[in-house]
Amino acid sequence: MPRPIPRAITLGLITLIISTVLPLSASAECTNSGKFSTWLRDFKKSARAQGVSERTISSALGGIRLDPKIIRRDRRQGFFAQSFATFSKRLATNHRIKAGRKKIKKRQAEFNRAEKEFGVPPQVITAFWALESDFGVGMGKYSILRALATLAYDCRRKELFTGELMYALKILDKGWVKPSDMIGSWAGEMGQTQFLPKHYLEHAIDFDGNGTRNLFASEPDIIGTTAAFIKHLGWRRGEPWLEEVRVPSKLPWEKADLEVKLPRSQWAQWGVTDAKGRPLKADDLKASLVLPMGRKGPAFLAYPNFDIYTQWNHSLTYCITAAYLANRIAGAPSMQGRERDIPFLELPKAKELQRLLVRKGFDVGKIDGIIGAKTRKAVRTMQIKFGLPADSYPTPELLRRLRR
Repeated sequence: MPRPIPRAITLGLITLIISTVLPLSASAECTNSGKFSTWLRDFKKSARAQGVSERTISSALGGIRLDPKIIRRDRRQGFFAQSFATFSKRLATNHRIKAGRKKIKKRQAEFNRAEKEFGVPPQVITAFWALESDFGVGMGKYSILRALATLAYDCRRKELFTGELMYALKILDKGWVKPSDMIGSWAGEMGQTQFLPKHYLEHAIDFDGNGTRNLFASEPDIIGTTAAFIKHLGWRRGEPWLEEVRVPSKLPWEKADLEVKLPRSQWAQWGVTDAKGRPLKADDLKASLVLPMGRKGPAFLAYPNFDIYTQWNHSLTYCITAAYLANRIAGAPSMQGRERDIPFLELPKAKELQRLLVRKGFDVGKIDGIIGAKTRKAVRTMQIKFGLPADSYPTPELLRRLRR
């Protein structure tokens, strides 16, 4: 039996959101003031005011303590500062492909029902399920309530996690799960597809008909809820989400951006083909060309359904990996050119690049070495200025020019 993927490389929804998209309510170096016990007393008072029962408050928060290890982990996140080739190879594994297909076969009736009701294919659900927790094996071993309370007290994300802790109490108040069931990651994700407590409360459905909504243990509830949530995000029934393609040596590279959505016929006219070199359908379906490692690396057309991935998670590397894994579970061949030797800026040089871009007047967000949308946009602008192919991919050549 294959060894489960370590939790260090299974990904939680909150973990990614707080490290890649949510603005800081305070700096990573902020200092906490006031006692945790005082904060907890005040939070309990707020929970009562919002109608949470005394029984739930007592069972969930009685004896709860601050966990300094969680605060330290929250402030040193760096998992996403690696190349797409490395990231996708580590996460879109053959083990997960096989496990996804096996899960679909085992739960075929539930997947068929979910697709009929919500239009979401089984492989899309299983890819998220695999990446988020390896089908429950990698949910984590932390007390979610303690994690949320710690992060709600901490100055860095106080407002976000105070709200999420309140939603967690309301889930308990409904009787869907018990406090002892709430075991997961250090960042407070809930269930096998790692929902924010708010999303759990608002979107969980009782797919097995037993009167509860248990995303920790009920596979039917997990399947139905994940499909319903994806549908809520705007999934379009019967349409593709991501397609690997080949690109010609010459292309208007500045058009390779998620924000640029052109008819598939236009990409075909410019010489883009499918991964095997066959002509694309010359229709009006809108698509964006995505080059996670620049014009010499893997290339993808991202269709309207790919927008759901970027709402689920704001890391482009994660989104492409999740969508690609869904394709592989569905039977697509392995990625073309994933082993290409493409220059990649390691963390120190990526941070240097961001600092140099800031000196040029660009807003790249936090200088963390993670090449997000703002950094890629600034990179594209400087590539155009320097007369380089504007594919938004930071290279050692661009860094050398910025240093000058």
